This record gives sequence, structure tokens and C-alpha cells, in this order.
Amino acid sequence: MDDEFQPYGNESDVIRVGGLEIENRLDRLVLTGDLVLSRDRAGLALARELHALLGCAITTLESDPALPERIEILPARVVPNPFA
Repeated sequence: MDDEFQPYGNESDVIRVGGLEIENRLDRLVLTGDLVLSRDRAGLALARELHALLGCAITTLESDPALPERIEILPARVVPNPFA
């Protein structure tokens, strides 16, 4: 895992683990794509990378004393293109 990636730390970081893309947000992590964990050293390396990322996310969540039961995720909204 990228040492600079801090789960829930900003609205801009995106990292990849294999074909899985992890998008950082202040209130959630968004995982999209595919990750194949083959039974070989390459699969082991990817599994360890994903494990480190999830461990960091869990630590961040567990350390928040004000962690809500559930957040409201608002649907995306379309805004006018400011460059049009």
C-alpha cells in the first residue's frame, strides 16, 4: 500500500491494488474494479497490499470516538458545466 494514502483523509487520492481502484473520500472509501488473487507469489503480494489498506481503514474507523452508526450518502447531482 502507498504509505501516503490515508483512508478517509481527503477527497482526491486514488490508489490501485491490481485491477481494484480505491477512491478516497472524507466519509467513505469507494472500491471499483476487479482483483484476482492468484495462488502464487504475485497473488500473495496483492493480498498483503489489500490487507494493509483494509487494516489501515479499520484502525481509522475504530479510532474515531464520534463514529456514527450510519452516514447518509447523497446521490450524485448534475451541475452546469462552468466551462461551456
